[in-house]
Amino acid sequence: MARIRQVAVLGTAALAALALTAAPASAATTTIRAGSATADPYSGAVQASLLGEASVSASIGSGSCSESTMTGSIESDGSGLTIDSAGFSECSGTADVTITTLDLPWQGGAVVYDPAHTNGRDAAITIANFKVRAVVDLFGGIGCNFGGTLTADGFNGDNPARPETGSGEAQVGVNNATVNRQSGSHFLCPSTAKVTATYALQGESEAGSGTFDQSLYVTGD
Repeated sequence: MARIRQVAVLGTAALAALALTAAPASAATTTIRAGSATADPYSGAVQASLLGEASVSASIGSGSCSESTMTGSIESDGSGLTIDSAGFSECSGTADVTITTLDLPWQGGAVVYDPAHTNGRDAAITIANFKVRAVVDLFGGIGCNFGGTLTADGFNGDNPARPETGSGEAQVGVNNATVNRQSGSHFLCPSTAKVTATYALQGESEAGSGTFDQSLYVTGD
């Protein structure tokens, strides 16, 4: 039965890895820029693409997903971070897992420049009001709902402390972020799980094109 619970949390917790950060202790001006510290401010559509794997651990086991993409939008001052779509696939487990998002868009998130560079980061990012459901194809389907607000660290593409140094894009690093079980979950679903994942964050060089090829950069001015 523990294996059933492991599979149930695997996909949902990984999808929650989409979720991002806590605000730094001191307030500072935040500007999202189009590619460098001196580039023009950027606002508009953004995409987060998984780098490597999203790993999940809980008291009953662990697992990983290798594919994930999220799209949304943000204002140039870091406010208004919204997630309009999200998906995860290629998740390991002993049975098929179907993951669906609930109550999109997820609104109320933000990117905040961190002048203290906590954990080596350049910014703190928050995705609020996320909610997802995973159904495991065992015994007629075991469903787990997870939701809330997750936290992560934001890194510019030239920051040597970024999690994936092989990528020169801005990155969001989620390190042991907690996801919580929500109402409507099967009793076998664990109450919490820990998520670790890294995403590359890009915008559009041509607004409305749907092609995410614009590097992003966060500054404090």
